[in-house]
Amino acid sequence: MRTSSVELVILEILGHEHAHLTSLEIYELIRSRLPAVNQSTVYRALERLANQGKISVSDMGQGSAVYETVTDGMHHHLVCHECGRVITLDHKDVSDFFNRLQKNNHFEIITNHLILFGICEQCQNKE
Repeated sequence: MRTSSVELVILEILGHEHAHLTSLEIYELIRSRLPAVNQSTVYRALERLANQGKISVSDMGQGSAVYETVTDGMHHHLVCHECGRVITLDHKDVSDFFNRLQKNNHFEIITNHLILFGICEQCQNKE
């Protein structure tokens, strides 16, 4: 499947930013390079890239889905419910958990981005 110019720019932006960006943030960044692009084109391109496994879509508790590339390998996050701090976990930190769930439940996990919400150490110490 051929990658469109919008998809290439999205992959470049997400690869360069190394952040979780909303579709609106991605659209705003793309407009400077492709002024004729509209928001629905960006949204459809994000869907295609997610379906192809090139980007992940997550709910990080911000009210909007966020996107990031998966080229850096599988990783996961702990998100502080109080301050919004994001801690990145390497997949090896949760792979035993995934394997145990799969084995015990005869279930194949296809999630490529686990997000757990809680309260970080700094916010716990404030109370």
